[in-house]
Amino acid sequence: MAVPTAILDLARPARRIAVLTGAGMSAESGVPTFRDAQTGLWENFDAASLATPEAWNEDAALVWAWYQWRVGLVRRVQPNAGHLALSEWGRNADLQITTQNVDDLHERAGSTVLAHLHGSLFSPRCTDCGLDAEVAEPPEQPIARLDPPTCQNCSGIVRPGVVWFGEMLPEQPWEAATASLREADLLLVVGTSGVVYPAAGLPSLARRHGVPVVEINPDDTDLSDQVDEVWRTTAAVGLPDLVSELQ
Repeated sequence: MAVPTAILDLARPARRIAVLTGAGMSAESGVPTFRDAQTGLWENFDAASLATPEAWNEDAALVWAWYQWRVGLVRRVQPNAGHLALSEWGRNADLQITTQNVDDLHERAGSTVLAHLHGSLFSPRCTDCGLDAEVAEPPEQPIARLDPPTCQNCSGIVRPGVVWFGEMLPEQPWEAATASLREADLLLVVGTSGVVYPAAGLPSLARRHGVPVVEINPDDTDLSDQVDEVWRTTAAVGLPDLVSELQ
């Protein structure tokens, strides 16, 4: 697919590139977005309703079982061509990735992630002392309820290491993400719907600092009218072509 000339004109001189990735980045690897239908055991559950403190307080075993299913799902899929292209680009440029995704596909592709804004499936922590916790491997087959483990440090209950709807973002990742925008020559926004704040406000923040913003997404989003250039393609299709042209 031919890369739009206007995007190449912004990317070629850029020496510091900030990248913001969302669920669409991982969807091509087989990781369902929150707006996709759940399958099998979880097809009658609303994913967004399980990702809340209220759901955890009401039935921690149900929520833990769902997150362990997601851990197993992510471990069975592989980084796609878009992840690999960003990794390749990062070997030849100062590229800093901020992601809204809670998977580890960027890292498995070889990239270093500056900020996981919404946490990680692979960083469970104690609800009481806050320390990271080691947990058992998820069951091979999904089950409806699974008691969460207890912390080895204080015997508190271990929770998923993600940011739930209604929770504040951790301060350090947010500060790292905003700092990268202030220093960037270009912000590339890939596969995010632009509806979850405060992450959805990052493109506008970049433009206020004079940083041009390019959106790569097959669909119109809430961010499309807030960016400088739009490319209607997917991460796995567009990013390899963009990186190839730049090199």
